Amino acid sequence: MVCGMATVEIDEDRFIGMLAELKPHLNELQWRLTLGAHARALGRGGISRVAALTGSHPDTVSRGARELERGIEPDGRVRLPGAGRPSAADLDPGLVDALRELVEPETRGDPMQPLRWTTKSTGNLAGELGRAGRPVSADTVGRLLKDRLGYSLQGNAKTIEGKQHPDRDAQFRYINDLVVWCMAAGIPVISIDCKKKELAGNFRNGGAEWEPKGSPRQVNDHDFADKDLGKVAPYGIYDVAANSGWVNVGTDHETAAFAVESVRRWWASAGAQAYPGARQLLITADCGGSNGNRRRLWKVELARLATELGIEITVAHLPPGASKWNKIEHRLFSAISMNWRGRPLESHQVILETIRATTTRTGLRVQAELDTGSYPTGIEVSGKQMKDLKAQVITPHEFHGDWNYSIAPGYLGLDPDTPDTT
Repeated sequence: MVCGMATVEIDEDRFIGMLAELKPHLNELQWRLTLGAHARALGRGGISRVAALTGSHPDTVSRGARELERGIEPDGRVRLPGAGRPSAADLDPGLVDALRELVEPETRGDPMQPLRWTTKSTGNLAGELGRAGRPVSADTVGRLLKDRLGYSLQGNAKTIEGKQHPDRDAQFRYINDLVVWCMAAGIPVISIDCKKKELAGNFRNGGAEWEPKGSPRQVNDHDFADKDLGKVAPYGIYDVAANSGWVNVGTDHETAAFAVESVRRWWASAGAQAYPGARQLLITADCGGSNGNRRRLWKVELARLATELGIEITVAHLPPGASKWNKIEHRLFSAISMNWRGRPLESHQVILETIRATTTRTGLRVQAELDTGSYPTGIEVSGKQMKDLKAQVITPHEFHGDWNYSIAPGYLGLDPDTPDTT
């Protein structure tokens, strides 16, 4: 025990100076243990001597000595519960409610709200509270938002899909049933879409890549398309059963003809080998874009492909506004984007090799080819021609025939007709 130790003589001036120099660097717990350690070292009367020399309360020194003697491990707390000066919220009980009124979602549409048209930074919020007679710092506002109101810094989230079609969920179930049935029967199922166009050349690409410190990759300070390389349109085919991707990197326009040509090239290089003897193909696609359900040229080109390959092609479109649920988006395109982030797509070869190098932990493998073909825009299919096509080879399904349809082989071509955009 402390009371049983011999008394030790000390140089009081040096002792006081040493502790005064040390104290600013210690928290409450560390300071208490330091005082207790010195009291134990001084022996009998050490607690009162240390307390007198440092101006600390004897109970504080005594507690530090007891904690050291008992071997109590510090728990990381800097202050005792309730220690320190009262918080701003305790000094001003109405502060939290006043802050809540400034940031509560229900007030965002109030045109009279002072911060309606101002970024709600902690500085602006602190300023508004100060003008209301509640002066606080921006740091205090940040702590109150986090600890008392449960707020955190968040960006915008793209989740609102717009007005939903009443048959949206039913279409998802219909597509799922089709996919499950086809996969069980060994029928190839592909998800298709065109990734956003990318600038080819030494341009900045979002993200970061490991480089020697202080030596970032130098790229053009402008984003004007290279006259020789231009932009590329990566059209993707994702084989659902095989977990494999195939990308047709086009250098011309993204048209319905380009979309179908991408499917044709996939079949020639991968599909036919993976599914020998297949007589059917299921395609899931968005409702918009070059492969949209209202694109007449899309259906004409698919009819040509079905006849050319001698297979029946069934298309099931995702409902409007649901493109993010297309499997190709999160199974293929997201992996490609992650693989080439921070890397300038400086040439067509770099684009192709980067796509081909894309893999995932689930075993995704990707092939890619460059398509320098020409796909002119403005090709129209008249209403009469479309009617003839439907009569020849297109069979709408009973459920939403506008979204779900099958195209059989046997396309005979369309008679010339006056262009009609209706």
